[in-house]
Amino acid sequence: MATPTTTKPARRLPGWVWFIALWCGGVGGAMIVGYAFKALMNATLFAIT
Repeated sequence: MATPTTTKPARRLPGWVWFIALWCGGVGGAMIVGYAFKALMNATLFAIT
């Protein structure tokens, strides 16, 4: 006989928490890409001229 396994219900975050987390991650990622692009552009422009 198999004993039934008791599993706790998974804690689910509300939708607005996911929205805020993903929005912050997207903004942070875009800012990092922007700063990296700016730094590389400055490095290459000063290297050329």
